[in-house]
Amino acid sequence: MKNSLCMLIQSMDMLQQDLAPQSDTASQELARIHYEASRLNTNLMQLLSLYRIEKDQLPLHLDEYFIEDLLEEVVIKNEMYSQQKHIAVQVETENHLSWFFDNDLVSNLINDMFVNALRYSSGKLLLKAGTEDGQLCLELHDDGAGFPDFMLENNDSSMNQFNLAAGRTGLGLFFAHLIAKAHRNQGRHGRIELSNGGRYGGGVFRLLLP
Repeated sequence: MKNSLCMLIQSMDMLQQDLAPQSDTASQELARIHYEASRLNTNLMQLLSLYRIEKDQLPLHLDEYFIEDLLEEVVIKNEMYSQQKHIAVQVETENHLSWFFDNDLVSNLINDMFVNALRYSSGKLLLKAGTEDGQLCLELHDDGAGFPDFMLENNDSSMNQFNLAAGRTGLGLFFAHLIAKAHRNQGRHGRIELSNGGRYGGGVFRLLLP
């Protein structure tokens, strides 16, 4: 199923190039379908990871990666939808910043947060990367209405404390929490943080990895 979805998304990317100069309405609809297919693909990855976690079969494949490459890949994956919605995306990283982490898990985590931010953004998104207290710090700022109070209160909580019917998916945040916590180094483990305000006055998602 995952391979079929990936092929579908790639086909939509090719169709978008042909439709762009011909029909704005068709391009917008294709961008919407592409967005939903990307969300479904992310959800499948999350469910597989959750199953492996339950079975204690989620080994981390740690290697060193350049953070700018990671963030640029997320932006490119969602470029069709962000352009159709006229959302300006900015990427800020420390020069030549690299870190050790599981690329598949972390890129899927950041992509999921980015896709959700696209839905709630009014027109601006910022992906920012740097270091803080000896940890990698990845931030996503939007200019939407911000996170509701219950998510701010439960952003480091267990699965049953998230409202999965809410607009900003609790499953995605739970997945982010598990992946962050699985990254450990020198007695420290990763974590996520949610807040409101930030660069654009909306929601701010932070991932910290040791």
